[in-house]
Amino acid sequence: MPPVRPFSIHVSEADLADLRERLDRFRPLPDSPRRPTSGMSAEYLAELVESWRAWDWRGREEWLNAHPQFLADIGDATIHFAHLRSARADAPALLVMHGWPHTFALQLDFADLLPDFHVVVPSFPGFAYSPVYADGPMTETRLAATMHALMTEVLGYDTYLTYGEDVSANVNDLIAGKYPGAVTGVLVTHSHFPSMPERATLTAPDEVAFFARLERWGGANGAYGHIQATRPDTLAVALNDSPAGVLAWLAEKLVEWSDTPQGDPRAVEGRISRERILTEAMIYWTTQSIGTSFRPYYEGADQPDAMPPVVVPASVHIQRHEGDYPETLARGFYRDLRTFERLDAGGHFAIAEVPAAMAERVRAFAQELQLI
Repeated sequence: MPPVRPFSIHVSEADLADLRERLDRFRPLPDSPRRPTSGMSAEYLAELVESWRAWDWRGREEWLNAHPQFLADIGDATIHFAHLRSARADAPALLVMHGWPHTFALQLDFADLLPDFHVVVPSFPGFAYSPVYADGPMTETRLAATMHALMTEVLGYDTYLTYGEDVSANVNDLIAGKYPGAVTGVLVTHSHFPSMPERATLTAPDEVAFFARLERWGGANGAYGHIQATRPDTLAVALNDSPAGVLAWLAEKLVEWSDTPQGDPRAVEGRISRERILTEAMIYWTTQSIGTSFRPYYEGADQPDAMPPVVVPASVHIQRHEGDYPETLARGFYRDLRTFERLDAGGHFAIAEVPAAMAERVRAFAQELQLI
């Protein structure tokens, strides 16, 4: 069993001083004439920068470190993870994975609501405190194998539940499909997407319409993914040099992808508080991991491959931004589908936006499987 090393977050005073100096020199750019309604507004960004400048990071750092964290070597990767153990030794284990642009930290409020589970919240390679893979590309299959090894070989769990979203949604499905002997159930808010060749064969009107809508959305809103896939290092230079820049790049997605009214960007804070937004920016800034967080885009781990169907029990809760996802697709892929519902609240970051509601669903699923 690979050794596990305790880990705690500590940003040096020198790094905090450097950050404050950079924020003090923030050169705001006014909204351009006739600016599109999408994207970060100058007014909201200025508010966030001012809040970051005045923020008590040490208090937040202490809160983060109250969640036991560790490092483990798995192959050529060093994986950082939070491990919240239940007081019950026989409690079920739950793997909770993040996507982009967020980190493990955005999942902790949800994890805190599940004291009857052993909750493991890792940082993917290249995100936060996990260095990028030393050799070879970051593929979905490789990520699935790494996360499975973390749960079984490193932490010694014979069985576990798994959850993923965004970049980790396919990883979630792959773990459930490839390791059915160890996975007791899969929780889903980003339901399975067929591969591109598979989509070309779809004929059901609602299935065709769903992916046509996504393609239209991507044409208007997908520039971030294209540049991260084609010019990642050039973009990373700018963001790694400017805390206001990295804050704008991250906060824009939190604003637009959350289940909040569009128009006033501050509405996001009804789902994801300003402190949580600043926490994400602070982790990316102090770890200088914004560039390596683009790895899934330019190495293809965000592109769905054909994968085996999931035969273990599945609980699917469609997040609001994919509310028109066809139920037939889920039933064709998750062969033991216990629950299919469309959430009435919660967008792209569902477990961060509505953690209590999602914790209830996790608990109900585990009870149905007689795990608690």
